Amino acid sequence: MPRSVNSVAKRARRKKILKQAKGYFGRRKNVYTVAKNAVEKAMSYAYRDRKNNKRNFRSLWITRINAGARQYGMSYSQFMGKVKANNIELNRKVLADLAMNNPEAFKAVVDKIK
Repeated sequence: MPRSVNSVAKRARRKKILKQAKGYFGRRKNVYTVAKNAVEKAMSYAYRDRKNNKRNFRSLWITRINAGARQYGMSYSQFMGKVKANNIELNRKVLADLAMNNPEAFKAVVDKIK
């Protein structure tokens, strides 16, 4: 009995990897073995950086809140402490947006906690 080879599945697997490698430079886009390594590495970076992205945005929000709070003579930690003490349920994302784009609303928050 002849050996059975599932070429359809093999080709599909390779096409899937090469499709993911579309746009890569040089042999990374059209040589399967090179593309497989490149795609694996890219996927691991993507997974890692989805976590790092959250970290980076939180850091950005803290910087913006700090800059906004210092205009009214408070540090970031004092400001956030008073926000929590006064039960103001605004998260860092919203506070940072207020500090950047709506200074009068941010001032109202500062006046409420002082």
